[in-house]
Amino acid sequence: VQLQASGGGLVQAGGSLRLSCATSGRGYVMGWFRQAPGKDREFVASVVWSGRTTVYANSVKGRFTISRDNAKNTVYLQMNSLKPEDTAIYYCAADQYRLKDPTDVDYWGQGTQVTVSS
Repeated sequence: VQLQASGGGLVQAGGSLRLSCATSGRGYVMGWFRQAPGKDREFVASVVWSGRTTVYANSVKGRFTISRDNAKNTVYLQMNSLKPEDTAIYYCAADQYRLKDPTDVDYWGQGTQVTVSS
């Protein structure tokens, strides 16, 4: 399974960005993790194949929205009200069953840098 992430960039605090992840796989739980400099990789959000169930880290709940378009084999992460502490490399991920911990992940995409300036 291949994952291709895009959409990162530089934005001011309070701004928005949308990340996309195109995948060659079908039927997987898809999600996003992030890793800030000097910190461990952490879970951000996930969505099941049907799109009916989503899970968010507490730190992004209410600000980020994950969604998927299975016809396009693409998962999106809409990030609003961005904060400087959201600055990190964001990684797209896929797993057959669940995504909550980096050890769950079957497949990783390349990272995309998100930088939020204050």
